[in-house]
Amino acid sequence: MIWLTWRQFRTQALVAVVALAALAAYLLFLGVRMRHDYTTDVLNCLPSDCSTTRRLFNNRYEGQVTAIGALLLAVPGLIGAFWGAPLIARELETKTDRLVWNQSVTRGRWLLVKLVVMGLAAIAVTGLFSLLLTWSASRYDQYAGQRFAAMSFAARNVVPLGYAAFAFVLGVVAGLLVRRTVPAMAVVVGVFAVVQLAVPTLVRAHLMSPVTTTVQFDASVMPHSDGFGINPTGARIIGYTMPGAWSMSSFSDVLNADGSPYTSTQARQCMTGEPDKDFECMAGQHLRFAYSYQPGSRYWPFQWIELSAYLVLAGLLSAFAFLWIRRRTA
Repeated sequence: MIWLTWRQFRTQALVAVVALAALAAYLLFLGVRMRHDYTTDVLNCLPSDCSTTRRLFNNRYEGQVTAIGALLLAVPGLIGAFWGAPLIARELETKTDRLVWNQSVTRGRWLLVKLVVMGLAAIAVTGLFSLLLTWSASRYDQYAGQRFAAMSFAARNVVPLGYAAFAFVLGVVAGLLVRRTVPAMAVVVGVFAVVQLAVPTLVRAHLMSPVTTTVQFDASVMPHSDGFGINPTGARIIGYTMPGAWSMSSFSDVLNADGSPYTSTQARQCMTGEPDKDFECMAGQHLRFAYSYQPGSRYWPFQWIELSAYLVLAGLLSAFAFLWIRRRTA
């Protein structure tokens, strides 16, 4: 049964291996180039230049990293649609199920072998892709990216393995229920897309309560922010991200030591036209701002929680498929 499954699956496996090899070559090139730019341009930047350096580094690689990350997010959905959905739907559509499921191999064993062989292949392909992208984009994630962001979190480390397992079994169940290949593929893509949108926007931020702390405004703040803004109502730190953390807001109001807003009038007293001296002057005023975030130490717990949730869903869908194929499929 394993040999037969491999014979039927080898074309899809070969296509996956070729595509993965091409992606590996590109990601190795991108990773080496990114490390070189990080070493030569980013390290030891002056406080007055760090925001600009960060922005330039981000602009240089954001498009490439985002595009590859989006491709990785799509891979489990494609696996579910092209590997999972036809698995049973094609048998039912062509009526070959009457032959296949009346041999010495039981329906349950037939489904078990298919799920294990193709499911492990789906997880392996997605896992290797995730490993390559995680390594390649590590400097970008470290300096300009946000590991908890919707695109970054879902396209790094172990979470994509759960997506692959879930999407593949979802495709199998969709084919079993819809009984036609193309409609089942459409169902898989639609359901998987909805799940991928709902989890980061509605669920992920609430897996653990965020932490709120007070950050002292000094020169170390600027390399990790997108800028410093002054308006009539006060001053703001824009896009500050504690290294490795997930920020819960896009800006924070700068406050005096007594908790009152740091006004534009106060800020202008430090404006000399020399950025280094300006930030040194403001740092001497003992300024601070409130910062709400998910600590970087929670990254791996979040990864394991989400991976476990998708594996549980895959297991439940597999159990449903076994029950359905034994009781309902003629």
